[in-house]
Amino acid sequence: MNRNRQVLRLLLLAGGVYFLLVSAAHLIGMKVPGLYIYFNVPSTVYQDRIISLLAFGWAVFFTTGAADPDNKALVRAILIAGAGAIAGLCGINLATDFESLSPDIDVPVFWSEIALLVIYWLSLVISYRRTRGQ
Repeated sequence: MNRNRQVLRLLLLAGGVYFLLVSAAHLIGMKVPGLYIYFNVPSTVYQDRIISLLAFGWAVFFTTGAADPDNKALVRAILIAGAGAIAGLCGINLATDFESLSPDIDVPVFWSEIALLVIYWLSLVISYRRTRGQ
């Protein structure tokens, strides 16, 4: 496997591991910043379990993409879903009155977590584009 495909594979595998950790953290209710974007926002066990199940699905898609980084349709779907998720998180940050939930909520931390996701997503996009011509 050439270098560009290897980088894409490792990035996808890292995404799979990340979402598996997100899934586990939400399943057990361990509010770790980065694994819980909104780690200091009140949530219910019910909400956390739904997020855990959905994050597990993302982990499956990412690890499947890592197993076959030449599957362009799957990688494109991951990129499109990632862009939608990032846009959704930005919308949540802009539309939610976090102060009404708790005065201790630090919204800039949420933006920094989303910024890290954007950097990861852009890395995936660049890596995907580099493999397309090969």
